Parts: sequence; structure tokens; C-alpha cells
Amino acid sequence: MTVMFTMEANGESCLPGSLWKKRQYAKMSSQTMENMKGNIEGSEELPLSSSYEMAMEALSSLITRQKRGDRSSVGGKYGKLDRMLMYLKILGLEEKIAGLKIIHVAGTKGKGSTCAFCEAILRECGFRTGLFISPHLIDVRERIRLDGLDISEEKFLVHFWNCWNQLKEKVTNDLLMPPLFQFLTILAFEIFTCEEVDVAIIEVGLGGKNDSTNVIKEPVVCGIASLGMDHTETLGDTLGKIASHKAGIFNFYFQVLLNWADFFPLLFKHQIPAFTVPQLSEAMDVLQLRASELEVPLEVVAPLDHKQLKGLKLSLSGDHQFTNAGLAVSLCKCWLQSTGNWEKLLKNANQEDDMMEAFLRGLSTARLSGRAQIVYDTPLKSYNVSEVTESSSGDLIFYLDGAHSPESMDACARWFSNVVKGSRNSPSSSFVKVEHRISKQILLFNCMEVRDPHILLPQLVRTCASSGTHFSKALFVPSISTYNKVTSGDSIIPSDLSVRDLSWQFNLQRIWEKIIHNKDGVVDESSKMNKFHPLNLPPYEFLYEDGSSSNPANKSPSFSAVMPSLPLTIRWLRDCVKENPSLRLQVLVTGSLHLVGDVLKLLRR
Repeated sequence: MTVMFTMEANGESCLPGSLWKKRQYAKMSSQTMENMKGNIEGSEELPLSSSYEMAMEALSSLITRQKRGDRSSVGGKYGKLDRMLMYLKILGLEEKIAGLKIIHVAGTKGKGSTCAFCEAILRECGFRTGLFISPHLIDVRERIRLDGLDISEEKFLVHFWNCWNQLKEKVTNDLLMPPLFQFLTILAFEIFTCEEVDVAIIEVGLGGKNDSTNVIKEPVVCGIASLGMDHTETLGDTLGKIASHKAGIFNFYFQVLLNWADFFPLLFKHQIPAFTVPQLSEAMDVLQLRASELEVPLEVVAPLDHKQLKGLKLSLSGDHQFTNAGLAVSLCKCWLQSTGNWEKLLKNANQEDDMMEAFLRGLSTARLSGRAQIVYDTPLKSYNVSEVTESSSGDLIFYLDGAHSPESMDACARWFSNVVKGSRNSPSSSFVKVEHRISKQILLFNCMEVRDPHILLPQLVRTCASSGTHFSKALFVPSISTYNKVTSGDSIIPSDLSVRDLSWQFNLQRIWEKIIHNKDGVVDESSKMNKFHPLNLPPYEFLYEDGSSSNPANKSPSFSAVMPSLPLTIRWLRDCVKENPSLRLQVLVTGSLHLVGDVLKLLRR
């Protein structure tokens, strides 16, 4: 028997939780189906999986740039936030959003981790939570969590098509469909209001002042994580300019193009408390100036002291997470106090100096994929480090961190060096015997062309070397995912991945060889072709031997290789450890969240 949803655009998608379990499939409007697929016989009724893939196609149509750094091609006469307010008005979400009790977090690095900590803490305190973060790694539903879990496909589809159909009906030459991030932001607001969450933790997408999330009029509290040099093409080329954008979440964007009677001419987030982690002076000066101008009480939060954890460990690895955890604790305490819940949770006022048990549980269980994540690969299954006992060991271990800025790359390098220290006998060698296995550190790297590998790669090498960690080999590989397509976790991986322009990867390799050899590396240009055959993969011996001992007469670089595709690379690494049972490969995957997500997707299959 086939059970169907009815996809209505009348706001009836806000249903009691008990009804969701009875619904397994979605019935799209014929108009939506015609827009997405043309005239398809029998398209009115589709199984859930097909409906979800069509939602991904619809989302892909909202991508307005072919790659990072391109200017948005959104047309119409309205500005970005003007459009955002109009979309919310079409969906009737303006007043509903005002009823959300929001924690709003901006920052260059650490804002996602801070949001994850906040969500886990308040969920452990007994509240119904909603979390909106970006980007996703495997499936777009990762961006929207309810009570700590990615939203289900069923709920996602009902809310998705409800928003899509209503907005599609109102499209004009002046007001086009929202771009991808704007639509997902709107969708998160729709879901959180319908699900009646107690708290919504909202991560800023880009910047703050002009970010799509800055239509929030009165959050309960705002937070700013560590600031650094990223998205300079949009936010500016100095920390001061970037800080000015991030401080934009201190005040609500006000509408001037629509009816003045509908909006206050200027609505600041007056007296809304804000917290920031310690910043470099250039950034801190700007934050404090903006806070003073807007009469915003801004407090600087010190990193969490590990003693406050009472023997527990933060669930997110890396020393930098103590900074994010400290910010999260302050944000959650402020939220509890401002909403009148603090006294209910504290039986004794003397407990304020101690971490409540719920806070400890949240800090030790929060999750955020692709940030300082360890996955043990086996022939049968890939395991997260949290699922493996201390005595477990694998021949192939992936250390995944989506670092893509100089500051985050430094934090990534320090984390990786620390976690491999225990298996190292000599800090000066890339060969380490552990439990009768030879352990080698391998770099699997790619970054977007808008990034500067001349900064990222030297930062990684320097920081690792300062802790005694040295990569024996580096592999440069193109990502699977593309900037102009949204895919699901079950999407089919294209079969023509080997037909790629690898000029960027060869450029990365050249930079790497120059760093390692302290001079211009020699790259075999004859192998630089658009189409690679699997036989062009390096021999297994490439990983077994020390790069410094290779034959100088060999024109191929001894410390690195450009790989034709990521699926072939994962298969090749697996085959290498099968061929040599005494080999343990510790593979750091970094440089791009796209790359990290692609690796995670492949390891699940």
C-alpha cells in the first residue's frame, strides 16, 4: 500500500508530532512537478526518495554563483535583506519569528562549534531545541536540527514544498526566488516556528550585517566567535572591516523600501546582551566601538578551564574548542537568565560558580561532523572515534577537519599533531612503529581556488613540524561535490569523475614540493592531462618508501602526487593497507569542507 502526503501551501504543515509517524510519502502539486520536470506522466504521486531528490534539484536551481568568489547574479530591484523581509511576509513568518527565543552567533571560525555546544547544553537542560548551521557535508538536512537530530526527510519535504510553492506563486521580475542560503534560512524559520521549539540557535552564514539571518529583530543574546581573515572578497581585507560586518548582528536590519507604517524607521537590538571570545586588538576595538554606539552590553568571555569539566572531555576535539565552549556556556547562562529559566535549574545560588550537570553533559556530547573528526576505516565499516574503544586500531585512519583559513589551519595542525603523538616513537621521523605496525602521516588536500594555498600549506607544515609531525606524502585530489549542485547523502556519485581539469591540483602540488624541498618542485607536466586512467595511480610502493630516499633522477616529485579522483584515491589507500598489513596510514583530510564531506560520504558506502 502506498501512503501519500498532501503538499499544501496553506500553513497546515505545522502538525502535531504524533501525526508525523503516520506519513511516509509526499504528494507534490502538479504545478511544482511541471516546473521541475516538465510534463511527467504520473508525477503527482512519487515515493519519498524521488520526492527528496527532486527537492535537491529545486534547491540546485537556487544557486546563483558557479563558484566561490563569483558575484551573485540575483536580479530584481530589491536588496538582499529587503527581499528577505518580503519573503518572510509572503509566508506569514514575521510575527512568528518574533516569538522565537533565539541565540544568534557570528564569527570567522568556531561559530558552528559554539552553536553545537549551545544546542547540546540547552537540550540537556530539558528544552526543545532548533539548530541552524552551515554548510552541510553530506546531506542538506544537516543544516536544520530538531532536538539534536537532523530533520527527517518527511518533515523536511512538507515544510520545503510548503515554502517553495508559496514563494513560487509570488515570483515577479522584481522579486525572484531566493538564492540557496536565503531559502534555507527561511525554511529553518518556518520549521522552528511550526515545531514550536523553546530555543533556536542560529549561526550566521557570512558576515553579520548583511547576512540573511540578520532579519532577527530581538534575539535573546548574541555571540561572536573568533575573527580572522576569511571571505575577504566580501567582508574586507582587514580584521577591522571583518569585525565591523560581524558586529552587524548587534542591530536589526531595517526596512526602508516598503510601507513605513509596517516597520520602525530604525530598530536597534537595544540592550540585547552580547558576548565575544578574546580577539586581536584590531578586531576588538571595532566590536567595542559598535557595541558602545548601539548601547549593547558586550562582555569578553575567557576560554573554559578544563578543571570546570570535572574530569570529562569536550566532545569536540582541539584546544581551540575550550574557547568555543567558554562562549557557549556564557550564551546559555544568559539565555536561561533572560528567559526566566535560570532559577528553576539552580536549586542553590551558590551553584552559579560551578558547572551544572546538564552543562557538562552538553559539552561532552555535542557533535559537529567534519571538525576534528576521526574515522577508523575497516573492510566492513567506517567507525567514528567515539564508537571505538581505546584498544581499537585500524590500518587506515582518517582525521577530518574542514579548515580553510590560516587560523583554522593552525588549529587543525595542532589538533592532528596532538592526536598522533601517542603513536610516535621519534618526533623527527614519519615512520613510527606502533604495535608492530609502521605508522605514516599522509596529507589528503584540496582547497577552493579563492583560497591562498601559499598561506594555508606553509601554515600546516610549520605548525605540524613544530610538534614533531612530518607528512611523508601529500595527495592532491579534486572534490566530488560541485558548487552549483545540491546533493543528498544517497545521491549517485558521477561516473565520469576521472575526466577533470587537474591544473589546480598540480598547482597545489608545485607549492607543496617547494615547501618540502625549500625550492621549486619538479612536476612532470607530461602527466598533466584532462583524462586519467586508473592505471595512472601511483604504485603502492609510493607510500611505503620515504620520499627523501627516492631516486633524484626520477622526474616525479617524491613527496606528493596528484590523484585523478577522490573515489579512486580512497580505494587506492584501502588497497595499499591490504597489500601491506604492517602499514598504518594516518590520513589528514583538510583544506575544504567540500572535500571532508565527500570523504565522509565515500567512507559510508
